[in-house]
Amino acid sequence: MDLVRAHPGVYAPQDDSRFLCDVMAVAAAPLDARVLDLCTGTGVLGIQAALLGAREVLAYDINPRAVACAADNARRIGAEVDARRGTLTDALAERPFDLVVSNPPYVPSPNRPEGVGIHRAWDAGDDGRVVLDPLCDAVRELLTPDGTMLIVHSEFSGVPETLRRLTAAGAVADVAARRRIAFGPVMHSRAAWLEASGKLEPGRRSEELVVVRARRA
Repeated sequence: MDLVRAHPGVYAPQDDSRFLCDVMAVAAAPLDARVLDLCTGTGVLGIQAALLGAREVLAYDINPRAVACAADNARRIGAEVDARRGTLTDALAERPFDLVVSNPPYVPSPNRPEGVGIHRAWDAGDDGRVVLDPLCDAVRELLTPDGTMLIVHSEFSGVPETLRRLTAAGAVADVAARRRIAFGPVMHSRAAWLEASGKLEPGRRSEELVVVRARRA
């Protein structure tokens, strides 16, 4: 999605967003779907869903700059995306959805994230699951009976825990795709802390991204 631009204060699309865009086209059914893009950022995932033929796309972010950026990108590219400031709670009020896509904050952080600054695009608490856990727990509420959820995150956020929580919440979950990448700027900045906390082997500077897919059981 080279046409998507990041406004000041909004995190530009990285490998994880590009990965999920690629997987969405083959692992879900955006055509004529009602789609939720949670933690939209620049709007890249919602725009991709719209371009793949979604009939309606709602895109939420807590950062007002991100909402403005997503709306601007959608207008400029010619994609129908309804970008709104809000959280998972706001999205639940608009349920159900045929497809939910999310690139949530998932980088482990020594501090619980606060505020709405650009750091909220990645910081996700000690285990990287501040957003992932409630999102997994809400899978049945968010989806139509035949709906699909696609979530991208790093191995460092606990892939087995994502699968476990989705299953416990009443979904059939699997890993739809995996991709190994070199650390980007955020992970490089966090590497020393990850090593010191035992989450990262000394000297390693790569990670595996996964796209987890869930369907209502």
